[in-house]
Amino acid sequence: MESLAIVHGEAADISKMMLDLGRRARASARTLALAPPEQKNAALIAAAEFLRGRKAELIEANAQDMAAARAKNLAPAMLDRLLLDDKRIESMAQSLVDIAALPDPVGRVLETFERPNGLRIDRVATPLGVIGVIFESRPNVTADAGALCLKAGNAAILRAGSESFHSSRLIHACLVEGLKAAGLPEDCIVLVPTRDRAAVGEMLAGLGGNVDVIVPRGGKSLVERVQTEARVPVFAHLEGIVHLYVDAEADLAKAEKILLNSKLRRTGICGATETLLVDRAGADRLLAPLVKMLLDAGCEVRGDVATQAIDARVKPASEQDWSTEYLDAIISAKLVDGVQGAIDHIETHGSHHTDGIVTENRAKAEKFQREVDSAIVIHNASTQFADGGEFGFGAEIGIATGRMHARGPVGVAQLTSFKYVVRGDGQTRA
Repeated sequence: MESLAIVHGEAADISKMMLDLGRRARASARTLALAPPEQKNAALIAAAEFLRGRKAELIEANAQDMAAARAKNLAPAMLDRLLLDDKRIESMAQSLVDIAALPDPVGRVLETFERPNGLRIDRVATPLGVIGVIFESRPNVTADAGALCLKAGNAAILRAGSESFHSSRLIHACLVEGLKAAGLPEDCIVLVPTRDRAAVGEMLAGLGGNVDVIVPRGGKSLVERVQTEARVPVFAHLEGIVHLYVDAEADLAKAEKILLNSKLRRTGICGATETLLVDRAGADRLLAPLVKMLLDAGCEVRGDVATQAIDARVKPASEQDWSTEYLDAIISAKLVDGVQGAIDHIETHGSHHTDGIVTENRAKAEKFQREVDSAIVIHNASTQFADGGEFGFGAEIGIATGRMHARGPVGVAQLTSFKYVVRGDGQTRA
């Protein structure tokens, strides 16, 4: 009974702590919603300078996380996600500056119309309120998520993955220093200070009504838990089971360049291609060079019978492979019957994240982009452009694969709601 009491006591402590975080974030959100653009931008620019100034400390903190991750035998792709170096820290800092330079999304008049009775109605962008962000591994999400929420006038409650605990704490400290320098409440961006998973459950319950939306950014198990347990709206970022279809009318050199980048530039990101589909009508010209290029570059290929016949190094693909997000130097490959065959395969096995086509036939490209129901559909370019920064959003809080409110890269504009502002001159309703 004593051990049970201790467990209950710890749970109560976490619940109390998380409710307090929620109340503090809600109070700060009210102040932040009214903050002028110049003040929010000043906080972001100051935070960027703190990140640059504490680069050595960040690398040291990240080294602790990396050592612990290696001790757990995390996959190379996961280690790559976790790593911070000079270049990545500078990129993270520059991202804050880029977000500061974006137009302020709050107060935008989205639509204006006038009724026959003379009423003028404006639809005006407003902050969502308090956004809970639950993410794994990548410490830069701490900066991106906090900055995007801040720019859109939202308070943020960030729950970083245990793997990036030390890195995320120091990044968060830099964001807080930026808030203080700009005269904004420190609780505009709060970081959950415990690795205990019970804190996630408290966030999903809504922290006493103080969380307006949850954004999960991580693996399938995390997203499934959030979607199952959340009592507040969720911007779902499901798996990135990303396809690249190479059509019979594709330019081979272009296809090779796009495929190599789509798969191997960084294997651990959600925009990395996981399945290669090749038009059966162009197989004699396309399949062998594409498969051999991947194998020679160190990528494991799991293929159908036709793909296995190309090279002895190709492994047989199982049915599960067609629905797997590898996040590693592994790709599944098969022949399909033209663009319709590719569309049918993607509809059956895809995750509605990102899919691409390589072809010089514009009509086929338009059919693919019209009929593939994914958040991002790409023609003749790498699937790794599935990124808010590449879209000009400054950064992203995630890529939403659902269909409600936000879809695709979630940047500052997607982190707002709206209200109707109605102006009259004495009108009354009959």
